[in-house]
Amino acid sequence: MGLGGISLWQLLIVLVIVIVIFGTKRLTSMGSDLGGAVKGFRKAMGDADKEDDAAQIDRPDAEFTDTSDHSADSTSTASSDTKQNG
Repeated sequence: MGLGGISLWQLLIVLVIVIVIFGTKRLTSMGSDLGGAVKGFRKAMGDADKEDDAAQIDRPDAEFTDTSDHSADSTSTASSDTKQNG
C-alpha cells in the first residue's frame, strides 16, 4: 500500500499516462518553471526574515529605569498597610 491507498503500480500507470499526454520536453520545462518559482519564493521569504531581524536589532527591546529607590519604598508601604489593616 502506498500513499493514501494508492499503490506503486497505480502511480506508475498515472505517470505513463501523463508522459504520453504532455511529453517529456513539456514536463521538463514545467518542472524547471515550478522549481524556479519555489526557489524565488524561498529567496523572498529569506529576504523578509533578514529585514525583520535587521529592524529588531536597530530597535531597543525596552527602556529601563533605575528602580532601586522605589522597591524599598513599596515594601515599607506594604508592611505599613498590613499593620493598619491588622
